[in-house]
Amino acid sequence: MKKVTFLLSIVGIILTFVGAGYVIYNHGSVNAGCACIPMLFTLVCIAFHRQQSEKEKKSTTKDRQ
Repeated sequence: MKKVTFLLSIVGIILTFVGAGYVIYNHGSVNAGCACIPMLFTLVCIAFHRQQSEKEKKSTTKDRQ
């Protein structure tokens, strides 16, 4: 699951930059949601990835004790 969320966050970062470039290319006449929506998706994926990493770290720490 960690790999999937990591890959989705990479895809979201790419889409964010593409959307920002699209807005800049059109001199701001298009909706900025082209960049904001992928950014929110990316933030959710990164948060979920960090949560899974912390959960995995806690479980390995308990196993060692």
